Amino acid sequence: MDVAAFRALEPLCWRAPSAHNTQPWRLDHRTAEIRVGWDPSDALPAADPSGRDLWLSLGAFVETCLVVAADAGLRVGFVPDHCAEERRVGWLRAAGSRYDSPFGAAEVRGRRTHRGRFTAGPPAEVVAAVDALAREVGGAVRVVPDADLLARLLRLADRHLYADPAVVGELRYWLRLHPGHPDYHADGLTDRCLRLSRAEATGLRAALAAYPMLRRLGLPRLLGTAAGNPLALGGAVLVLVGPSELDDTGMVGLGRVLMRVWLTLHAAGVAAHPLSQLVDAPTTRDALGVVLGVPAERLLHVARVGRPAGTAPPSARRIGGIAHAGH
Repeated sequence: MDVAAFRALEPLCWRAPSAHNTQPWRLDHRTAEIRVGWDPSDALPAADPSGRDLWLSLGAFVETCLVVAADAGLRVGFVPDHCAEERRVGWLRAAGSRYDSPFGAAEVRGRRTHRGRFTAGPPAEVVAAVDALAREVGGAVRVVPDADLLARLLRLADRHLYADPAVVGELRYWLRLHPGHPDYHADGLTDRCLRLSRAEATGLRAALAAYPMLRRLGLPRLLGTAAGNPLALGGAVLVLVGPSELDDTGMVGLGRVLMRVWLTLHAAGVAAHPLSQLVDAPTTRDALGVVLGVPAERLLHVARVGRPAGTAPPSARRIGGIAHAGH
């Protein structure tokens, strides 16, 4: 494997998505292979205790690496080798041929999370295409039919999120609500990507700073209400359903499928806004499972999907994968 040539591509590989934009992946470059692992300081143990979002993001990163390498003419493959003790999910190694993907660097570079308004939902043929991708590995992509129920569940999920001090602490740590933040251009959730005005960002920052004192006075409910209803901005809600049996290695593999789903949506002019809180909160995850007729533990990812009314700003990335101080 041409490790030097691959390293030159890494800034684009870092365009892979991750929860709170923590970018947990780490590459250890060796003579003829590259170890794919993660940094636990960039995981979310409170918000993601099962590691679901961590494994999905690592799989999305692996898929991104393969797509970018193939587009550059490199023959690179991935060998799964999951080891939690060594914080490793596998190896990028030389392959006999280029990775076969309909996508390239342009799709990786252009893909965005879009939290704004959608002019229409995803076309039926696009939903069918991403469902077919999931079915290749024993999963499915389902459309949630009841918008009113979803709005109620989303309010409950937001309140659940803001009621947990540890989860709020993680969120606060990864928020970048002012351009003066030292990691504003490196990682986390910026005010621009969250589509917050200066006043809204200032208000959120003040509310979270007062959280320890005001939590028992109803602040979680207030924050949950203030989050608004993104479903009112249009689109349809899609749920990625995993196969019935799925270990951590399989979850990384589902992350690769999820990346293919996102790239398929982008290529069709469709964007996604993750609503993972719906499967993070046990009550709303169970209710969503009942609506879809699927065991709750198989619900892996939820997103509002549609044709964006405008262009979303790119989220921050650590150039070349170099972690900033404190991460």
